[in-house]
Amino acid sequence: MVLGIQILGSLFGIFMIYYTFLHHKRRELTTKEYSFWLALWILFIIVAVFPQILDPIVKSLSLVRTMDFFIILGFMFLIGSLFYTYTIVRKNQNKLEEIVRKIAIERRK
Repeated sequence: MVLGIQILGSLFGIFMIYYTFLHHKRRELTTKEYSFWLALWILFIIVAVFPQILDPIVKSLSLVRTMDFFIILGFMFLIGSLFYTYTIVRKNQNKLEEIVRKIAIERRK
């Protein structure tokens, strides 16, 4: 029996596959990036339709429900994404600062 959340998860996964394809078609994603995201969305759809696949992992972590596992994974993903974004922004700030300094020194001469 397929529940509403499984249908919703599948539709979301299919939409994200299409959205990822559009970005690849516009050459905003490389083939390697496209393949990674495509595999991730397919895995997402499989887990949405067959959540019992994760039961051994959930039980080995002593969690009561699979949803608890997803919530923990979600927080870990968000914190990791936030840190990754911060490091990229910081790197860009440093590059911009260096460029501005070079331009200022050149104009001073």
